[in-house]
Amino acid sequence: MSFLVQIFNAVLRTHLFTTVLKHAQVISNLKPGEDPALPSSYRPISLSDTIGKILLARIQFEVRERGLMRDEQFGFRIRHSTPLQLARHIERITRSFGEKRLTGAVFLDVAKVFDTDWINGLLYKLTILYFLSYLVHTISSYLRGRTFEESFRCPCNLVAACRLGWRRVFISLVLFSLCVNDIPTPPNHVELAICTDDMTIIATSRKPTLLVSYLESYLNDLQRWLSEWRTTINVSKSTTIIFVRARRCFIQPRPVTLFVEPIQ
Repeated sequence: MSFLVQIFNAVLRTHLFTTVLKHAQVISNLKPGEDPALPSSYRPISLSDTIGKILLARIQFEVRERGLMRDEQFGFRIRHSTPLQLARHIERITRSFGEKRLTGAVFLDVAKVFDTDWINGLLYKLTILYFLSYLVHTISSYLRGRTFEESFRCPCNLVAACRLGWRRVFISLVLFSLCVNDIPTPPNHVELAICTDDMTIIATSRKPTLLVSYLESYLNDLQRWLSEWRTTINVSKSTTIIFVRARRCFIQPRPVTLFVEPIQ
């Protein structure tokens, strides 16, 4: 254990991760019900090194002690979780039923957080959050020049050197949670819910047309932020749902849009 402590302290002192510490084992698991012959049917899981996990713990300590996560973020926060976020959704929808309001929710699928060249954007955001300088430099070293070894269902494995995007490393979800800290703040009649890289936009109104107007107004603000920070939303996998009390009739409004594509 003392030897491991010495290695980690040396990493923090020099701000450098050696190549062997930036090599990940990637295991591809077949998604349920998917065609095993298609590469897209597999979900890659990156097994990072122990030093990387210690770095994650140090980042989480910094985030927790300084309260850096925004209120809408329920991922990687003490006493916050996905079930709690879902409970908030249910409470909001149920309350709207009692007030004879419609509730509209847009569930966004984040297809690509940042490309492999956008590490500088991440480091910039950590800097404006006043992250300690040595941590920013250490994270930079950890994310650049990573390699991976992927296991397939065959006798041999493939070892490939590549620019491994920061989203695919162990600490990526915590880093992404920090990156969305400056996502546009919704107006009073719109609510934003985030759980790591899952986003939901909720609005209520008695009129379907006004409901769509509320949602689309915030989506326009969000669209500008997404373009600026090179974040891609998979519109075809995103969903809009209007929750209405049973037996209430209403005219189905037009679908909301993001980047000119309708979210059905």
